Amino acid sequence: MTAASTLAAMTLADKRILLIIGGGIAAYKCLDLVRRLRQRGAKVTPVMTKAAAEFVTPLSLGALAGTKVYGDLFSRDDEHDVGHIRLARSADLVILAPASATRMGKMAAGIGDDLAGAILLATNAPVLLAPAMNPAMWAHPATRRSVQTLQADGLHTIGPNKGEMAESGEAGEGRMAEPLEIVAAAERILGPQDRPLAGRHILVTSGPTHEPIDPVRYIANRSSGRQGHAIAASLARLGADVTLVSGPVALPDPMGVRTVHVETAREMLAAVDAALPADAAVFVAAVADWRVTSEAGEKIKKRAGEGPPTLPLVENPDILRTVGTGPRRPRLVVGFAAETNDLLVNATRKLEAKGADLIVANDVSGGVMGGERNAVKLVSRAGVEEWPDMAKGEVADRLAAEISRRLLELESAS
Repeated sequence: MTAASTLAAMTLADKRILLIIGGGIAAYKCLDLVRRLRQRGAKVTPVMTKAAAEFVTPLSLGALAGTKVYGDLFSRDDEHDVGHIRLARSADLVILAPASATRMGKMAAGIGDDLAGAILLATNAPVLLAPAMNPAMWAHPATRRSVQTLQADGLHTIGPNKGEMAESGEAGEGRMAEPLEIVAAAERILGPQDRPLAGRHILVTSGPTHEPIDPVRYIANRSSGRQGHAIAASLARLGADVTLVSGPVALPDPMGVRTVHVETAREMLAAVDAALPADAAVFVAAVADWRVTSEAGEKIKKRAGEGPPTLPLVENPDILRTVGTGPRRPRLVVGFAAETNDLLVNATRKLEAKGADLIVANDVSGGVMGGERNAVKLVSRAGVEEWPDMAKGEVADRLAAEISRRLLELESAS
């Protein structure tokens, strides 16, 4: 490799990366990760948890990093100047690999009972998690809640991948991302931070709507709000002033985003109207198509000998069409199409009928609604672009970049 090509390859030159190695057989991959990061010019400071030392040795890690390996929260040598704060604040990026279910659960709960936990609580730097665990543990609702909370707090994730587990021989989703994948994620996070959407106001809707039938029942759908909330957070990271109009979800408000909470479709429309004007609008919310004509003031009781009550329905306002064809239409309008059949046909019809510039189409016949991953197709008047299956946070980052590109093109053309 020539000197010029070597310099060109140093995409992380002088970046200070704090690598926290968690417990798990995948810890061995961190030896290669250190090497790959240093090849790109990064200065890597390793921190080992007690469990990590069962899989790799501080000696081998320190030799590859070319620096001291930290591990003790109560070290006399390191903590005389509150070493965990110094480590936390001196990093440009903190990487946790492998990120176990236990560690992520502690992080989501704000527990810092060892050096790694204290650093993760104290750092102001971006944090990249590389989860790794048994597929059943990754699929457990408790783990999903932890990941959901951490992503909503603005932490980045990479993986896990699908494959065979080293420790059990089981196959499934749970393998730690490969070192080069983690390096690529670090390069994206630490790339030029020009905040291309600074000064732009972007409106995002997310979650379901609940349309009351009586005081205890409602019409709704299975939307969790994860995709919409992730998109709002990604747009904010690109510098946008984001207003998020959210239906009822079990998610924390994204950091750096102004969130308006609503329940019904009519309330969502009113909140959207109040948030206009905007430079762009992204309608991710799964709005209920219908509501009952008249909400009962008391719980509708089941009575012996009587059949189920008749519930006359009326159509809810179409928020995407109202804004997409209205007088205060943003420069860029993006809608979502959640379909179970004829995906592209329905998405194309929606594009034309509702005045959108772009429709993000996804097949929800599987576990997309309420799940953590998504595979979407971008439908525009120029054609269809198909994206691979990926985590919803990754979909959000990629869509935010696409929105930024399209919006800036529209502005420069006018």
